[in-house]
Amino acid sequence: MSKVCDLTGKKPITGNHVSHSNRKTKRWFYPNLQTKRFFMPETGEWVTLKVSMSAMRTINKLGLHAYIKKLEKKGEIIYFADAV
Repeated sequence: MSKVCDLTGKKPITGNHVSHSNRKTKRWFYPNLQTKRFFMPETGEWVTLKVSMSAMRTINKLGLHAYIKKLEKKGEIIYFADAV
């Protein structure tokens, strides 16, 4: 199961655990991904997406259709492989 946001492309990044004695060991920072079903009234279909919470907040603000149009305008390509 990939840990990549379908809309923003956020993915895990690496960093360090830093102890009190300043020793460093590798760790991962994961994006806050949620699997969510969205209804698109423009097309009349339900779409299941794995999105980060920052993308979900933007969808709540703009709407899914407007957010996808904004991403397409920036040149990002969105595929809905699991559209129901």
